Formats: sequence, C-alpha cells, structure tokens
Amino acid sequence: MNISFRSLFLSGIFLLTAAQDAASASVCHGTSANGRLSGGTPLPAGGDNYDPYTSLGITLGRTQVHQTVRAIVVDAYAATYRTMPDTRFVYGETGLSTGGPFKPHRTHQNGTSVDFMVPVLDGKGISVPLPSNALNKFGYALEFDANGKLDDLRIDFEAVAEHLYQLAEAAKKHGAPIDRVIFQKELVAQLYRTRRGDYLRRSVTFMKATPWIRHDEHYHVDFRLPCKPLDQYDRATK
Repeated sequence: MNISFRSLFLSGIFLLTAAQDAASASVCHGTSANGRLSGGTPLPAGGDNYDPYTSLGITLGRTQVHQTVRAIVVDAYAATYRTMPDTRFVYGETGLSTGGPFKPHRTHQNGTSVDFMVPVLDGKGISVPLPSNALNKFGYALEFDANGKLDDLRIDFEAVAEHLYQLAEAAKKHGAPIDRVIFQKELVAQLYRTRRGDYLRRSVTFMKATPWIRHDEHYHVDFRLPCKPLDQYDRATK
C-alpha cells in the first residue's frame, strides 16, 4: 500500500468511525419535565459496589440515560468504591431510550435524571442493598422515618453524602454539573451532619419545595446538560 493510498484509507476509516460515533451520540431535548432523548444508553447492569433496583427495569428499558450522565454515574461509583469499598449502592429508574413521558414519574423525560436508592445499614451495622421486590414496588414503596429508620434498617447518611460528593465532582469533570437533588428535607438535614456536610451545603442544590411524593427511599438527581429545543427532536425524527 503506497503512502497516498494508505493515507486515504486511514482517513476513510477515521471519517466512518466519527460518523458512527455521531450517529450514536446522545442528544437531550427540552427539559427533564418535558423532553425527549436521542441515542439513550442504559446504565450498567451492575458493578463492584452497585446494582440496579431490579433486573426487570433493565429489561423494560427503564434505566436509559444520556451518555454523559452514564459516564458520571459510573465514575462516581468507582470513586465511592475506593473511599467506601464495603458499601453497597443501588440505582433506581432513569428514563426511556427516547425519553418522553415516564409514568409514574413527572420528570425523567430527557435522559438527565437518575434516581438513586438510599444505601442502608442492617441491625448489625453492615451495608446491605435496599430490599427490592414487587411487593414494595422495587424499593419505591418503602418509607423511612425522619431519622432515616425503617424496622431494622437505617439510612447510611455518610454513604449518601459521599456518593453525592463523588457525583458532584464527576459531574463537574464531565461538564454537566448537578442541577438539583430532591430528597426529604429532614433527611437533608442529616446529610449536613456528615463528613461531606459542609461541601454539600456549599456546592449542591437541594430542592426546597415539598416534592409531590416522598423522596425518602431514594434521592433524585438532575444533571445540567446543554439540551436542544424540544421542537428540534420532532424535526429530527421526521
């Protein structure tokens, strides 16, 4: 292969790869409350220190996100594995591959939102995954009291705070900072008493209004990405 032909060949491969990457790239449209998603990608089915709320959610395509959000989530879990290797984390629902209405959620429509189930400690103080089955709506029907207790389980506030810290740091590195976190007010107060409390108070915005449903068994995180107008999604799909 002569030099000129080789150069043309490699250029062609580069352009083809770039085109394939562009075709599969995620693009968010509109807002989390009224939006769509192109090129959604699922969160991993599990990792060293985390699991999905249910494998059924993965099968039904309810764990799809913007690719940048996926990278943030994966990086944050890797970081928490280094700082808290014995802690088990569970992520919840995110949205559909094409976004749009996502019942029973009011948001989660453009790939920029993720629900994280609270990490918990059992009666012996050991980190265990949050119980998840059809009877408790895969964890979403569990209710913790103002102190973060439910039967012999209690929320591991240090783990929640560490995870939010690592999410915020990873989000900044990927150029998609945390926009807001939804968590019960009385439980946010518990987070401010942790080792990462001062950081969270300064750097993470928690929703001050009362959410339409309780957010005690999970914390909802919205990431801020440069999304296109919603009407551009309609034109792109025609």
